[in-house]
Amino acid sequence: MPEIVIIALLLIGLLALLASGVWVAFSLIIVGIAGMAIFSSAPIGQVLATTLWGASHSWALAALPMFIWMGEILLRSRMSQDMFSGLAPWLVKLPGRLLHVNVLGCAIFAAVSGSSAATAATIGKMSIPELTKRGYPEKLILGTLAGSATLGLLIPPSIILIVYGVATEQSIARLFIAGVIPGLMLVAMFGGYVIIRALMLGDKIPKEPVEYTFMEKVKSSRRLIPVILLIIGVIGSIYAGIASPTDAAAMGVTLSLLLAWFNGGLSWKMFRESLMGATVTSCMIALILVAAAFLTTSMGFTGIPRNLATWIGSFNLSPYALLFALTIFFIILGCFLDGISVVVLTTSIILPMVEAAGIDPIWFGIYLVIVVEMSQITPPVGFNLFVIQGLTGKNILTIAAAAFPFFLLLLAAVGIIIAVPEIVTYLPDLRNR
Repeated sequence: MPEIVIIALLLIGLLALLASGVWVAFSLIIVGIAGMAIFSSAPIGQVLATTLWGASHSWALAALPMFIWMGEILLRSRMSQDMFSGLAPWLVKLPGRLLHVNVLGCAIFAAVSGSSAATAATIGKMSIPELTKRGYPEKLILGTLAGSATLGLLIPPSIILIVYGVATEQSIARLFIAGVIPGLMLVAMFGGYVIIRALMLGDKIPKEPVEYTFMEKVKSSRRLIPVILLIIGVIGSIYAGIASPTDAAAMGVTLSLLLAWFNGGLSWKMFRESLMGATVTSCMIALILVAAAFLTTSMGFTGIPRNLATWIGSFNLSPYALLFALTIFFIILGCFLDGISVVVLTTSIILPMVEAAGIDPIWFGIYLVIVVEMSQITPPVGFNLFVIQGLTGKNILTIAAAAFPFFLLLLAAVGIIIAVPEIVTYLPDLRNR
C-alpha cells in the first residue's frame, strides 16, 4: 500500500532527525514540510504560517503554563514534609508501613502538580532519606516512588491530558474528570502490591518505634488540610462546573502562592525560580504543540490519515485487536520518546482509526495516558528513572528493575479499563446528565 511506504519514509526521516539531536518541534515541522512538498501541491509557507498562528492562541492552552507554575511553586515549598508528617501516623499499622507514604504522597501531589517528574522529585527528596534511614528495602523504596510518581500524568490536573485535549480538540474538563476513577484505581493497585510484598517479606519491613494515639493522628492530619483544600479548590471547581480548567489553573496558582507563604517557603528567589521553571517548560511544550498542529495539517493535505484509517478498516479489526496493536506500538515508542512527544506525534494519524473503530476519544485519552505512564519507568528515556537517579546516584537499570512490577500493574490497568470502559466514562457521562 502506498500510504504505508509514505508513512515509513516519513517516520524514518523523523527518527533520523530526533537521533541527530534536532529539537522535537523542529523535527515535526521539517517532516511536515517534506510531506507537503512531496505529496501535495498546497502552499507550504501559507499553511505553515496560518497553522502556527492558529495553534498558538488556543484558550484551552492557557491552562497549561498555569498548572505547570502551580507544580513548580509546590515543588519548592515545604509541602512534601507536611505530607510525610500528616500521613505517617496513619500508616504505621498497615503492612508495608511508611512505604505507603510514597504511594499516597505521590497521589496527593499528583492532584496538585500535573507532572510525573515533579511528583518524583518532590516526594523523593523527602521519602528516600527517611525510608533509607529507617531500614526499608531499597528495591521497594525505589520501585514505589518510580511507579507511584507516574500518577502525576493521570490524576487531574494532568499536563499531558491538557496536551491531548488541545491536540485532539476534546474537552479538557471531561478528560480531567475521566481520569479520577482510573487514578484512584491505580492508587489502590499500587497500595495492594505494597501490602502483598510486605507480607511476603515479613520481618524485613522495619517496625516503627513510635505508637500514635488517635488524637495524635488527628492532630498530625492538620498539616494535610491546606493540600486537601487546594485539591478541592482546583478539581472540585471543575467538576462542579463553577470554573473552567483555565480558571481553575489560575485559582490553583493563587492558592499555591498563599500555601507557600503560609508555610514560610515563599521568597522572592523561590517566586522567580518557579516562574522561570514554568516558563521554560511551558515554552517547550507549546512549541512542540504548534509544530504537531502543523504536522497534523500537512498530513491532512496528503490524505494519509484518512486513507490509512480506511485501509485499516478494511481488515475489519475488532476494537480489542486494534487496542492490542496500539498498546504494543506505544510501549515501544515510549522507550525512546517522552510522553508529551508520543501524544503529539501519534494523535493526528491514530485518532481517525480509533474513531472509525467506534472508540470514545475521551476514553482513548485516558488509555493513552496510562500507556504513556509506562514510558516514564522504562529505559532508556524514562523521565522518572532519571529523576530518581539524580536523587540517589543509583544505576538507572537498577531503578528500572525496581519499578518493573509497577510497569506490569500499569499494563494490568490498561486491560481493566479495556474490559470495563465505564471506569473511565462513568463520571464524564454523569456530569453531562
